Amino acid sequence: MEISLKQNLRIIALLLFLVVTTQAVYTALHVVANDVPRRWLWGLEALIFVLLAAFAGSMLVQIKNYALGFAAVFASAVLNVVQVGVGLTQFGPFFEAAKSAEAFAPAASAVVAYSFFIYNAAKVLLGLSAVVFGLVVAKQGANFLGKLTALVGLVAIVANTIAMMFGRIDAVPSGATGVLATLLLAVCVLKLEAEDKAT
Repeated sequence: MEISLKQNLRIIALLLFLVVTTQAVYTALHVVANDVPRRWLWGLEALIFVLLAAFAGSMLVQIKNYALGFAAVFASAVLNVVQVGVGLTQFGPFFEAAKSAEAFAPAASAVVAYSFFIYNAAKVLLGLSAVVFGLVVAKQGANFLGKLTALVGLVAIVANTIAMMFGRIDAVPSGATGVLATLLLAVCVLKLEAEDKAT
């Protein structure tokens, strides 16, 4: 099956929009009802990230420009697959062990911290991609959108780097900057000129 460059751009943008949607739903569930099962949502996110990795990876052989931006999207998707996998497979057993034996509590906390570290690393990469494509779109004429996207991407890089360095401090604000950067990134991907086919 051959997918054109323009189709691939639209698919990647759609997947990025879905990432924003699922993370907004997850945050709402966390605020409203912390005890709601999230396995179905994490499973859906895993599928979205796997597909995003595939389509962003394919862009690296379809185009000669923007490689850094799509490489960052690809790497962030792979990291998010790992992060979701940790949540789906490790959280339950470690927290069950911590309930039965208090000595396991630090190990359970360490697994959660590791998951958030990966989460923030993925947000750093999406911030980098937002900076790249924001500058591209600004150069193509969408000055306000492009500069706003690049600025939000830079803020996401800084906020999530700090979260990686010092642990889960301000996890929601740092994650929110990454989600906003992802939303603006998706809009910028839709506005990219599909003229850079690899030769």
